[in-house]
Amino acid sequence: MTKFSVPDMSCGHCRKAIEQAVAEADSAATVSCDLDAKEVTIDSTLAPGDLATVLDAAGYPATVAA
Repeated sequence: MTKFSVPDMSCGHCRKAIEQAVAEADSAATVSCDLDAKEVTIDSTLAPGDLATVLDAAGYPATVAA
């Protein structure tokens, strides 16, 4: 499970776009978005770097949260 900081995520549309992008890359992944904290937690078999690339390609640049 990896937590990402996604500063550009601000609404339900953002959450839906992120969930869809991750599902296209890994249909078995689970995604949890915290809009207030601007964080996304993803449980996936993909490497964190690959997930960050997926988020970036969807228009939501992300970094692994500390």
